[in-house]
Amino acid sequence: MKPSIILCFLFFAGNCLSAQTILPADVQIKTALLAAPPDQRQNETVLGYDPSGKLVTLQKGTGNLVCLCDDPKEKGIKVACYSVKLEPFMARGRELIAEGKTEAEKHDIRTQEVKSGKLKMPDAPSFLYVLTGTDENYNKTTGDLKDGNFRYVIYMPYATAESTGLPTKPFVPGMPWLMDAGTYGAHVMITPAKK
Repeated sequence: MKPSIILCFLFFAGNCLSAQTILPADVQIKTALLAAPPDQRQNETVLGYDPSGKLVTLQKGTGNLVCLCDDPKEKGIKVACYSVKLEPFMARGRELIAEGKTEAEKHDIRTQEVKSGKLKMPDAPSFLYVLTGTDENYNKTTGDLKDGNFRYVIYMPYATAESTGLPTKPFVPGMPWLMDAGTYGAHVMITPAKK
């Protein structure tokens, strides 16, 4: 093995491998859209990764959803689609992560920005669909995923147990429940049993 290749592997493994693990845009798009309901897969905006590993818009759509491709740096497959009304909230989260903020800092900053009116949350319930699976069940050539598992999230800012009738923790698997009740990020969690 050439010394330059060894050095690259030892010191820059993440950067050397990232270019090899970025899938073609059409495959990324196909996989991301698997998270969307079948009747909403035609004209959605899709955010994915360019050859350098940067998150970019792979497909600009006029549909109701924004879909996120699988992060090639993470193990397993995870794609998501969410209401376009959630994009300011989601985009701000990505910005804060890129700035190196911790989850706690990200939460505090967005809380203040929502309170000040700088960051707008949806004024109606807004959906997030998440599809996960294993690398072993994923076809990197076709973009197909076998035996994936869905999780559904309905953002309802400031919803409470009293306003919705939902519990604030699940009592049986798959039961809808309200997470972060009473906050701007309040959301209903629905996690069906895994396949």
